[in-house]
Amino acid sequence: MVSIIVPVFNGEKSIERCLRSIQNQSYQNIEVIVVNDGSTDHSEKVIEKYVKNDSRFHYIKKENSGVSDSRNAAIAEAEGEYFQFVDCDDWLVKQATEEFVKTAQTYDCDMVISDYYRVRGRKIMTRGHIDAGPVITRTRFAEYMMEAPANFYYGVLWNKLFKADIIKRFGLVCDTELDWCEDFRFNLEYLQYAGKVGIITKPLYYYVKTKGSLVDTQINFQQTIRTKRILFDYYKELYQAIDLYKENKFKIQMFYLSFAHDKIKKIKSA
Repeated sequence: MVSIIVPVFNGEKSIERCLRSIQNQSYQNIEVIVVNDGSTDHSEKVIEKYVKNDSRFHYIKKENSGVSDSRNAAIAEAEGEYFQFVDCDDWLVKQATEEFVKTAQTYDCDMVISDYYRVRGRKIMTRGHIDAGPVITRTRFAEYMMEAPANFYYGVLWNKLFKADIIKRFGLVCDTELDWCEDFRFNLEYLQYAGKVGIITKPLYYYVKTKGSLVDTQINFQQTIRTKRILFDYYKELYQAIDLYKENKFKIQMFYLSFAHDKIKKIKSA
């Protein structure tokens, strides 16, 4: 079974589309854990409709404490063999979960990553980075990531499938102290325990670029430096664990510049 985790905060305009895309997945052996993070709009009405009409949907309601805490609450209750994450602004293609599971089981992968669609208004663009596959080693994946460490493709949770056993065995959680890039830290830590990585070179997820989000409006220079310092420690540990750090020390240290450049570019393009 796949546990699909959906954190929601004031998502009344998009949550219907999101949950419908999950309910209509071609792969039906799922549980959907929707976490209402203290929404003050009508998100709850939409969530309750799905919970009432589909036994696969489960509802966690809590006070507002952020997306990381919401994901952690769902992880604690999830019972699936695999974990998949979906943000309430976004939606899945119909075969997304099926493609993830098929790749994971066919090639015995600890993680699967796919291309995605970036949606901005009426403009939809395909985004990806690795054109190899359908399966590569963790070391090869890390070599690809070295080329563009701040790329959304590597940093986010929602274009990936994770093994629940790894997450629970090593007590992996989303960092509630980080205001942004908490996804990337989770991925870096997860990769320290992963083996093979499945690569799907077609888009399975629609990511909606939302203006006015926390990352676009409230992250200042000091927060950027603090977050980069925290992330770099995990980034460095990963490359040390797979014996790539010494021979690529300079390139890996360029993470700071690359991350800052991509961050500034994302803010300016919002």
